[in-house]
Amino acid sequence: METLERTTFTQTEKAQNYVNDVFETVKRRNPNESELHQAVKEVFDSLVPVLAKKPHYIKQGILERIAEPERMISFRVPWVDDQGQVQVNRGFRVQYNSAIGPYKGGLRFHPSVNASIIKFLGFEQIFKNSLTGQPIGGGKGGSDFDPKEKSDIEIMRFTQSFMSELSKYIGADTDIPAGDIGVGAREIGYMFGQYKKIRGGHEAGVLTGKSINSGGSLARKEATGYGTVYFVEEMLKGQGSSFTSSKVTVSGSGNVSIYAMEKAIELGAKVVACSDSSGYVYDKNGIDLSTVKRLKEVENKRISAYVDEHPSAHYFDDCSGIWSVPCDIALPCATQNELDELAAKILIANGVKAIGEGANMPTTEEAVDLFLKNKVLFAPGKAANAGGVAVSALEMAQNSARLAWTFEEVENKLKEIMKDIYSESIKAAEEYGAPGNLVVGANIAGFVKVADSMIMQGII
Repeated sequence: METLERTTFTQTEKAQNYVNDVFETVKRRNPNESELHQAVKEVFDSLVPVLAKKPHYIKQGILERIAEPERMISFRVPWVDDQGQVQVNRGFRVQYNSAIGPYKGGLRFHPSVNASIIKFLGFEQIFKNSLTGQPIGGGKGGSDFDPKEKSDIEIMRFTQSFMSELSKYIGADTDIPAGDIGVGAREIGYMFGQYKKIRGGHEAGVLTGKSINSGGSLARKEATGYGTVYFVEEMLKGQGSSFTSSKVTVSGSGNVSIYAMEKAIELGAKVVACSDSSGYVYDKNGIDLSTVKRLKEVENKRISAYVDEHPSAHYFDDCSGIWSVPCDIALPCATQNELDELAAKILIANGVKAIGEGANMPTTEEAVDLFLKNKVLFAPGKAANAGGVAVSALEMAQNSARLAWTFEEVENKLKEIMKDIYSESIKAAEEYGAPGNLVVGANIAGFVKVADSMIMQGII
């Protein structure tokens, strides 16, 4: 018994040393890219027991290979604004891993976009896409272009220039972009039109998130928000709880946030706060979702306008303050690292029971550790917000088959996919000694499928 225990300990030591060595290489090769370092560290730390149990992953150099993108593309995007002035932005596309299918991941248009942001998102996308059970690999892209306060014509000029370069690297069986922050149906439509002009024909499967008339899928707009709530619902069920009569806070007020709120309300919750980049609103009577939808989807106004119509509500001009609102369930759905250690302490002190990440890596490492230590249910983004890319894959399937499924058909498929992701994550966490830890479970469940596929395809 002692010999067996020592052997197991030695294998764990070797695995930990391997993880440490590869992570140091990642940091050295990608200096000052803190978002990428954070994403890689979280996944790598989860994989030590897997590598100890399956040392052939070490021999095959899987971590070295999976941490290095297959291709990183950076390009210039010149365009002309409404004043006739030439502007230049930078475009990116990372094609991270294609072991289980063509690259798949959104395009983000936001001033914060840089190589680190795109690589962290692409790295996360590998495992998120694997978890969906769909045959799609990991990729991501975007630009530091800011679509806010730009005219439709300016956005069209920019997106056409962006696609003129991006079109060289994508295709329905190669790399299929979609939307992300700052990229909705309008931007996708302009890019799809430019791609068609350059390539000829109607290659509907080259982009997802398209309008319905262009081959898009019903329920795609709702998918990430709905999927997040469906995943959290499964997590709550595992503890004999539910959304019914729960107070919920949701950061953000874009697509993910709006439809997470919609589904949470449908399941019996009261959403008491939501936000945008300028601040947040608190409504003790429950957020009126129809008002938020109109303000954000139709009138393009700031969330502060909500209180003009609901005088019992209160607006605060610090969006990070939303985490001070007492709630049972918090859904960070805005952007990366928005929920930090201080916010986590406040949420815990106020009795939060569950966290569901609707955005990509919205919770800092320190905050995640606090939630887990204090037995707060935690749904990590690569599992909880996989609904968007899952329905994107369903859109690809509809395009390939020249079919259009009903909203109900797509939503039912989405719900089953989210249930399966939860089940696989719980199973993996249990198998590798971290029962109930969905961060570990999701990382392992997503990794194993990709790693096995990489080995089967040889050293490429």
